[in-house]
Amino acid sequence: MSEPAGNGQTVESIRRSLAARLKAAGRDGAELDARLLVGAALGLDLTGMVTGAKRALTRDEADRLERLAQRRLAGEPVARILGIKEFWGLPLQLSAATLVPRPDTETVVERALELLRADGAAERALRIADLGTGSGAILLALLSELPNAHGFATDISAEALQTASRNAAALGLADRTTWIECDYGSGLAGAFELIVSNPPYIPSADIAGLDIEVRAHDPRTALDGGADGLDAYRALISQSAGLLALGGFLVVEVGQGQSGDIEALMTASGLSPTGPPKADLGGTPRAVSARRLPR
Repeated sequence: MSEPAGNGQTVESIRRSLAARLKAAGRDGAELDARLLVGAALGLDLTGMVTGAKRALTRDEADRLERLAQRRLAGEPVARILGIKEFWGLPLQLSAATLVPRPDTETVVERALELLRADGAAERALRIADLGTGSGAILLALLSELPNAHGFATDISAEALQTASRNAAALGLADRTTWIECDYGSGLAGAFELIVSNPPYIPSADIAGLDIEVRAHDPRTALDGGADGLDAYRALISQSAGLLALGGFLVVEVGQGQSGDIEALMTASGLSPTGPPKADLGGTPRAVSARRLPR
């Protein structure tokens, strides 16, 4: 059995030891997690870890690393431990009120950009709404790609909006963002060329079976989609149909097996689906989109 942090180990040996402990505990991404935790505990970037590989840890460093290691071994995601997660190449702060952004959600950003660029709208002065913004991940990724767009983000959590606002400020995007505390689009007015959302879509009965990293650390309000997982979509799709400009797009993230139901809700609200859902890297249909067309 590999030993805990400390015991005069070097930076390199402690990294290897921690990776082995995480792997033995069944934690995915053990090698990367070990590197991130060692770097955080010792205040080293990758270069510093390489150049200082043979240096022995001090007792304080070993104790600090062990505290982080125990949190990861107990199932807390590294992003929660570090308080930051990269999304679309942007470093985003997290809080207890926000989901940890997933790579799958970048599919929503990709689909939205594809639609706008194909329509020749990417350089225009767009109004974008992100319903249930959380950390601001989707909106801020889009604003980083759309230089003339202004984003309006909603969330029912004041803490989430504060987190997203801090992220916008850190990325130099604060002057192009507006934050509204409300339920999805209920507090918005005016016409939007693009509306995006990653709402809760896990059926209530399925939450107990989720991985501990999700069920014990992500806010339940950002996970629980009601009995069939579709409650949030029923609200936000109907609201979006009344908020979209003529020709505007709605793009939402969906769970596995939900794309057909979401397209049906969009059609029932007078929106026109814009082709098949876009799949994530795992092949799961992930981003469903529709457009408001003339009747």
